[in-house]
Amino acid sequence: MTDVFINYRTGDGDKTAALIEQALSQRFGSERIFRASKSIPPGAAFPQELIGNLRRSAVLLAVIGERWAESAKLKEEDDWVRREIVQALDWGITVLPVLEGRRTDRLRAADLPAQLTPLVEVQSLRLDLHNADADLQRIGDAIADLVPALKSADRAAPRPDEPGSTHNTAREVHGTIAQTRDLTGDVGTVIKDIQGPVHAGSGDINQTHFGGDQNNVAGDQNRISGDQNRFSGDGATYVAGDNRGGVRNRNRSGGSRRREDEDR
Repeated sequence: MTDVFINYRTGDGDKTAALIEQALSQRFGSERIFRASKSIPPGAAFPQELIGNLRRSAVLLAVIGERWAESAKLKEEDDWVRREIVQALDWGITVLPVLEGRRTDRLRAADLPAQLTPLVEVQSLRLDLHNADADLQRIGDAIADLVPALKSADRAAPRPDEPGSTHNTAREVHGTIAQTRDLTGDVGTVIKDIQGPVHAGSGDINQTHFGGDQNNVAGDQNRISGDQNRFSGDGATYVAGDNRGGVRNRNRSGGSRRREDEDR
C-alpha cells in the first residue's frame, strides 16, 4: 500500500532520504512510505520491487543533493535514480524535488538529460538540517494535500473527538473571545460590550431595568416605584409588571448588610 516513493542516490542524499522516510512513516504509517534500502526485504527481486512499488505510488520524492546533477550516472539510461524519475513522469505520478541543505541550487535544464528537464519547472521543497522539524512538517503537509489517502491517515492532524481536543464554534460574536485550557489558580470572567442581562458565576442576579423610573438601591432598605423587575438576593426584590403602589424591601437576615470593607 505504497503512496510515497522516495528516490535518492547513495552517497548524495541517502541520509536525507532516511530522515524523510522516518518522519513520514511516523506521521502516515510505515507501509505507505517506500525507501528501497528499508522497504525491500532480503531475497526479494530488486527491479520488480522498485517498479511495482513505484507504479502503486501517488508521489515520488526526488532527493536532490548538492552534487546530484553532476553525477555521471545520471546520464546513463540504466541508472536507477534516473529510471525511477523518468518512469514516474511517464506514468503521470507527481514528482516533487526535495533540495538537500542550504547550498543545493535549483535544477537547471542545461545540467540534465532531456528526459529529466521537466523537473526544472516543478516547484521544489527544501530540507535543511538546521530547520529540519519545520521543513519535514512542510514536506508532510505538501504530500497530504496531494494524496487524499494520506490526509485521512495523517496522525498529526487534529481529531475533534479525541480526549483533550478542543472544538468550538462561535457565531455572531461582537467583542472579545478568549479560549484556553489547563488553567490553574483563580480565573475571572471578562465580558465586553454586552447589552442586556448577563450572569457569569454563581449566586443571584441583582439588576433593575425600568421603562420609566430609574432605580436607586442603597443601604439596608430599598424603595422602588414604577415598572420593575424582581431579582432575589440580599436586600433586593424583583416585581414584574406595573407596580403602582410601590415596593418596600427590608433586609430580613436579622441585621444590617455587612459593609464591603468588612469582607476584606
